Amino acid sequence: MMRSVKVYQEAWPLHSPFVIARGSRSEAVVVVVELEEEGVRAVGECTPYPRYGESVASVMAQIMTIVPQIEAGLDRAGLQKLLPAGAARNAVDCALWDLDARRAGDTLEAFLEVTLPDQHTTAQTVVLGAPEQMASNAALLWEKGARLLKIKLDDTFITERMVAIRGAVPDATLIVDANESWHAEGLAARCQLLADLGVQMLEQPLPASDDRALENFIHPLPICADESCHTRGSLKTLAGRYEMINIKLDKTGGLTEALALARQATEDGFGLMLGCMLCTSRAIGAALPLIPQMRFTDLDGPTWLAVDVEPALRFTPGQLYLYSDVGPQPSSS
Repeated sequence: MMRSVKVYQEAWPLHSPFVIARGSRSEAVVVVVELEEEGVRAVGECTPYPRYGESVASVMAQIMTIVPQIEAGLDRAGLQKLLPAGAARNAVDCALWDLDARRAGDTLEAFLEVTLPDQHTTAQTVVLGAPEQMASNAALLWEKGARLLKIKLDDTFITERMVAIRGAVPDATLIVDANESWHAEGLAARCQLLADLGVQMLEQPLPASDDRALENFIHPLPICADESCHTRGSLKTLAGRYEMINIKLDKTGGLTEALALARQATEDGFGLMLGCMLCTSRAIGAALPLIPQMRFTDLDGPTWLAVDVEPALRFTPGQLYLYSDVGPQPSSS
């Protein structure tokens, strides 16, 4: 029986602006792929990212080029050969995983024989702002139960922001993401400042094109590759520069490559972080099978939405509730 395929975009307003070094966003714009085969409906979601040359139009156009193959029964292995890594392949790949899991009558994690905890700690993001504003936001998140905070920084007021935040949440676990906004000059001093403040990890301080500056660079805390790491093909240039990698399905082009990347990176000695774009619970659900392998998890994308998709995963600040022992979950939605 032929599959039916629907491809469409959605815009999900945020409850407050998401501000990072690269700019500010007020909504999450996603592309959704729906499949239906023999009465079974499945879905995948991606977030096109301009940093990687993607737009909603370009991603939808990529997907539309392979709709005939999808309708004719394209599988995940074939998909890897038809589309490059990126958001378009992610939406299709996750829809195919969802279809297989639903046809088997399983959640995605059960289909992959992965056992998840009933609840899991996720980073909660503190976006860019004035030092006192960021400190206040961090304190509020701590009061609400968040214990792992991801601090967004740009190239200004590093000391003022971080000292204020640490003073407001002395017991929080802090990780820092500079989103490629720093420069090699002065990096050593900034790394030492973060280490002195007990920061556990620094994510992508330099532009991906400047990774060479990290070779033979002695630093007192782990540095994690985000924009510099997309697929297994990225790993060979990251050794000796980074200690960790941030895996995101929109970068890997779906769960298929993300699982392979996690295996290879672990074998190569990298620590793992699981991240996301601004997205709905559909996108987070597709990434859940990776959770047990991660040192840090940053899956708070849906918590920025004014309203999430239904059925939604359940979040409280800093916690994702999975309830793996109570039957089918939204993770395969």
